[in-house]
Amino acid sequence: MTDTACSTAWQRWRYKLEIAKRAPTIFIGLALLFIFGWLIVAPIVNMMMEMFTVQTGDEMRVGAEAGQFTSYYLERVFSSRMSSIIFWKPLWNTLMVAVISMVLSMIIGSILAWLLVRTDLMGRKWLSTALIIPFMLPAWTFALAWTTLFKNATIGGQPGWVENMGYQLPDWVSYGVFPTIVIMTLNYIPFVILLVGNALRRLDSQLEEAGKMLGASRPKIALSIVFPLMRPALMSSALLIFADAIGEFSVPYVLGLPVHFETLATSLYRAIGTQQTGVAAVFAAVILVFGIATLALDAWMMREARRFAIIGSKGAMERRQSLGILQWPATILALVMVFIGVVAPLGALALSTVMHIPGRFEFSNFTLDYWIGTNLDTIAMQNGILFSSEFWAAAWSSISIVGSASICAGILGLLTGYIVLRSPLRVVSVTLRQVTFFPYLVPGIAFAVAFLTLFAVPHGPIPALYGTPIILFLALIADQMPFASRAGISAMTQLGSDVEDSARVSGAGWCRRMYSIIIPIQRNALVTAVLMPFISGIKGVSLFIILAVPATDVLTTFSIRLIDFNYTQAANAVVLMIALIALLGTIVINRLTRTGLAQGLES
Repeated sequence: MTDTACSTAWQRWRYKLEIAKRAPTIFIGLALLFIFGWLIVAPIVNMMMEMFTVQTGDEMRVGAEAGQFTSYYLERVFSSRMSSIIFWKPLWNTLMVAVISMVLSMIIGSILAWLLVRTDLMGRKWLSTALIIPFMLPAWTFALAWTTLFKNATIGGQPGWVENMGYQLPDWVSYGVFPTIVIMTLNYIPFVILLVGNALRRLDSQLEEAGKMLGASRPKIALSIVFPLMRPALMSSALLIFADAIGEFSVPYVLGLPVHFETLATSLYRAIGTQQTGVAAVFAAVILVFGIATLALDAWMMREARRFAIIGSKGAMERRQSLGILQWPATILALVMVFIGVVAPLGALALSTVMHIPGRFEFSNFTLDYWIGTNLDTIAMQNGILFSSEFWAAAWSSISIVGSASICAGILGLLTGYIVLRSPLRVVSVTLRQVTFFPYLVPGIAFAVAFLTLFAVPHGPIPALYGTPIILFLALIADQMPFASRAGISAMTQLGSDVEDSARVSGAGWCRRMYSIIIPIQRNALVTAVLMPFISGIKGVSLFIILAVPATDVLTTFSIRLIDFNYTQAANAVVLMIALIALLGTIVINRLTRTGLAQGLES
């Protein structure tokens, strides 16, 4: 029996080797695993090791040689006299902001999703697009809009619109926890609308009708039928918002630092700025643990939800409820949210860029200097942004670095999808699927620190990459692989192997099949796999704020630098350009995929 089993196993391996000669999926899969192991796994592992290794410059403080094992950084963060200031207080601030913004966005977003999907709300089609515009814009767009409107004299510079009109604002309104929660709530509401709205579309209204026929009241139907079926989508939305809020950097940076309101992300940034690499690694690890634990819980809950199915008739019905006397209040609520989340922030930013003094609506106060002016009376900004060589250099760096990284990520994503679906070795396909998704579990600023700890120093033939565009290029590829790989896997799932098998029988090699069959058929999927990382990368802050230097300035870091110099109008103009690029890119994706902006995301 043993000889027979060995013979069978040997025959199976011979068959797989013969397959590999004709379709090199195994070799390509192993090559992809090596690439992603270097770009994704190695930085995370190296960062975890940095917590337990004496860093250069800390030898006297730690009392050991650089490179030796130490628990100093863990003790300093968790149990030293400074731990309450450098860790526990920022941790409390982070959890407070994350939980409150999650709860508020879930409540408001779920109500709006129900109004848009399940009622006869007036202007539903237009509102469903307008309400999710904030989802396409950088979160710090709204933070800058807040400072434009409500900035006070605490940090100097030009006052905000409200104070310039004669109203004195306290610090808690202008900066700190209150505006941070408001902005993050507004930023997450569209995300809830997308996820919960998509789940509501799939909910058969016949179930509610059956409850009515049996005499159940509306509260009873909501609690006993609708809520249990919506629970997976609601919990998934809440967990994803919480995980993202834990690692959010830009909003607390803009609104919190002026009054020393720090979160884990801003504390990590401060540690990097003061060259406390070991402490920064501990902060990044804490953020990473939160992200992994939260999203792992989300994945487990979604697996549990898929164990159950709704058994109904041939087709689900989507019957909208009449709002009756609530029609006008509901419409006004939706319009108010559009005004607060879209019109007011974008309008404030746009108007601020054409005013000498914010909030003064006099004809003589309007100007185009911040766009097309020359020889301005400022130190760091001599010309308007459209005539500024620094702006165009940053724009070129953004487009070239993010664009090239997105193209590479899109190609690698399509190859990943091909290998995951075609590889004869299940271990390769499963490992590849999990490794490429891993950056989604790691908040951006923690992943940036992981990259910094690995590539800031030379390793063998690989030189130190910090301060070069290469480190940004590689980090963006790794960070955007969850989007690119999922687009590739989704596209390849819908493409059977019959066409490729026919070409193989006709004698076409693997490269010819990819060039003549796979890529032409998956053209739209490849474009999507490139555009999604491009949009995410062009508006991202966390990676660039850690890894970029003045020589590799991009639009996001250029605007942050203008904020630090209190050049509010110029910074707002740069942010509007970033928002315009992100908005146009999102529209292009929806045109290519033939889906509306409000069709939702699959949970």
